[in-house]
Amino acid sequence: MTPPVLLTIAGSDSGGGAGIQADLKVFAALGTYGTSVVTAVTAQNTRGVDAVLPLPPRTVTEQLDSVLADFQVRAVKTGMLGTPAIADAVAGAAKAGRLPHLVVDPVLVATSGHRLGVVGSVERLLPYAEVATPNCAEAAALTGRPVTTVEEMVAAAEALAAGGPAHVVVTGGDVDAAGESVDVLHGGGTTTLLRAPRVDTRHNHGTGCSFSAAVAVRLALGDPVPVAVTTAKEYVTRALTGARDWELGAGSGPLDHFGWSA
Repeated sequence: MTPPVLLTIAGSDSGGGAGIQADLKVFAALGTYGTSVVTAVTAQNTRGVDAVLPLPPRTVTEQLDSVLADFQVRAVKTGMLGTPAIADAVAGAAKAGRLPHLVVDPVLVATSGHRLGVVGSVERLLPYAEVATPNCAEAAALTGRPVTTVEEMVAAAEALAAGGPAHVVVTGGDVDAAGESVDVLHGGGTTTLLRAPRVDTRHNHGTGCSFSAAVAVRLALGDPVPVAVTTAKEYVTRALTGARDWELGAGSGPLDHFGWSA
């Protein structure tokens, strides 16, 4: 059977744990075929980001046009966009209806703390997103208000959804919630708290990328958003658990995308 085609529009992670590389691993692990549009090249590893080189917007557009001209893409996720000009190019394709089931992962800050994107770039895409998946730091940057508790996550999700996305998931991996990892989903006027046991691990590089990629896969397979988000959270929890005893790199290592340690 021909697998569904997914598209990721994001930056390249030379360490392989996040960005384009993580997205393609998730697509493959969940039984779909991945295509990609690279927006930037980064020099990074598990310890941090050493350099970022955004690609020219024309190069991004050429990649996008080439993929869409030949593949029937079922869902799209975006990650690091790099510059407002690149975001404009991607937003133009979204506005034209060329990016189905669009999941926007507003990559603004890497796990290491290195700033990878600007708020204005993300804001260009939010009105076209079926699902937006900011973490707490990104939600705070986008709303201009603190997001450090579950209650503040709920307020941020509602505020962001009012600005365009059909659904918003504020991921709470960094929020202390009594041993749980709590994400907040808001859409259609309804707010849902998604809970899972917190995985005690330093290996969480690429968690946001992997979660949003998994959401896109489930949307491509026909799941409604609440089911897609719940299934993606379960996948990421397994991937975090599988990698917690790995020794890949000296810093924040990657996830077990393929269930090797299951």
